[in-house]
Amino acid sequence: MEIKSITSQLTLAAVISTAALAEKGQEAVMAPLPVDTMMSEFYTKELIPMPEGEVIEVGSIALMPNNRLAIGTRRGDIWLVDGAYADDLSKVKWTLFFRGAHEPFGMFYRDGWLQFSDRGEIAKIRDTNGDDKADQFRVVNASWGINGDYHEYNFGSEPDKDGNMWTLLCLTGSKSAPSKFRGWAMRITPEGEAIPTCSGVRSPGGIGFNAKGDLFYSDNQGFWNGSSCIKHLKPGGFMGNPTGNVHYELTDAIGPRPTEPNEDSRIQTERARIPELVPPAVIFPHVIVGRSPTGILPDLTEGKFGPFAEQTFVAEQNGAEVQRVYLEEVNGVYQGAVWKFLNDFATGIVPIRLSDDGTLFCGGTNRGWGGAGKVPFSLERVRWNGNTPTAMKEMKVTPDGFDITFTKPIDSAAASQLENYHMHSWTYIYRSGYGSPEVDPTDQTITDVKVASDGLSVSLKVDNRQLGHVHHLELKNIKGNDGATLWHPNVFYTLNEIPSK
Repeated sequence: MEIKSITSQLTLAAVISTAALAEKGQEAVMAPLPVDTMMSEFYTKELIPMPEGEVIEVGSIALMPNNRLAIGTRRGDIWLVDGAYADDLSKVKWTLFFRGAHEPFGMFYRDGWLQFSDRGEIAKIRDTNGDDKADQFRVVNASWGINGDYHEYNFGSEPDKDGNMWTLLCLTGSKSAPSKFRGWAMRITPEGEAIPTCSGVRSPGGIGFNAKGDLFYSDNQGFWNGSSCIKHLKPGGFMGNPTGNVHYELTDAIGPRPTEPNEDSRIQTERARIPELVPPAVIFPHVIVGRSPTGILPDLTEGKFGPFAEQTFVAEQNGAEVQRVYLEEVNGVYQGAVWKFLNDFATGIVPIRLSDDGTLFCGGTNRGWGGAGKVPFSLERVRWNGNTPTAMKEMKVTPDGFDITFTKPIDSAAASQLENYHMHSWTYIYRSGYGSPEVDPTDQTITDVKVASDGLSVSLKVDNRQLGHVHHLELKNIKGNDGATLWHPNVFYTLNEIPSK
């Protein structure tokens, strides 16, 4: 099949809608961070050519045997891609494998079957005669409702540690749930049984695991969600949006319907009233750290993708980026930090997949959602070039502050100066209205800093930390001990719990 340049795709796609995946809500008070210009020093990003005359709006990516990819498109096609790992991308070959899915967002390969999640079902397909065409189709499960509303997406995971895959059902029309189990997460067993598992979902953009195998999803700013975030899909948990709670009448799998949240409250306050309420693990401040988080995955490459092994990467559709997240569990509740990471993709990123050899595949689509990219759809790959950036690596909460680790030794003299650290925090209104401004702004005081003798970490004592707040830490004038500029000196930590020791 003939391959065309990415720029010619502009003439083949539908006109991009002005609506965005993260509908227009409250804008951030804090200005967006400066555009990163250092990424190419550490990571190489390449466009993978696409077949001539086809509109391939990438909604899902699966890693196949023999260095093949499977690509699911929003128009319902599934393609096989050969040569996506090769040095010479001009020889990439695309083969149409299946046509007729309903906007698949989530796909994986197991035991000879390619399984995908689309709006109305979980299905699996396979090729039994070796001609690279799917000739067997099986419905795994279709236990939820669908009525044709554009918002009724379904995001599917890969199998969890128990062999169950999860399906994540968007609300209908962003703020209603007339269709069965909309606003819920369900586990689908290997035998095809659907088990309602979590409620309170609003408008997810992706689903994926951390390195421990716990499952998270991204939810967009909107009704009952002050800013975009990722949340832990804790079985029995209420994710925060009560719209879909009408479906508790259909199941007793996770107990009785939770107490309704109060209007114009705070998540931290409502957690005391609603024991099932799961707070955002990491909030992505609106505009500052994107507007529309999507795909989620852990780095399990053991260093083949750079110095952030076992951390979590989160794609961003509106900003055409990938963010980096450090997660920790404190008092049984997930929380953590987010940094900007990779940027300037060709279009908004939805699915991401990281292969064992350290190749990150990023699928792009812009139709209906807008975004920062220059083309309507794309497939790109990113590889670490072996150069280690000087950067913050982890941000961990302590009983009296935070510990920061670094990828390389930093200059101890600069790092020991209190004036080189600045922290302030804010939170969001928990309400039925669309999004929230930043509220309850608070300044923190850093009273002490201790730099490790190897220059790889600092311990900060911090007064006036606020539970339920995003804590923004900016490092100023801190460089590597070799003079290297600190990559991404701003970090945003969501503080749900403080450890006692």
